[in-house]
Amino acid sequence: MTQLDMLRNHFAQTPSITGVEAAAVYKIRALPRRISDLEAQGWVFDRAWRTDTAGQRYKKYTVISTPKIKVIEIK
Repeated sequence: MTQLDMLRNHFAQTPSITGVEAAAVYKIRALPRRISDLEAQGWVFDRAWRTDTAGQRYKKYTVISTPKIKVIEIK
């Protein structure tokens, strides 16, 4: 399973992810690049800076919309 497949499956269950979650759960270390790859496929994300209890800043990516699937009618 590719990293993009793992992210698609993740977003089917949960609408957001952080770099720490991606690294810990899926071993994805270049999350911004994978998000860009999904955006190239038509996904739309919101990006928000957050601060944890230790004062460390991180970015949270939230799915706004997914690509539209073309339905082809077979006659």
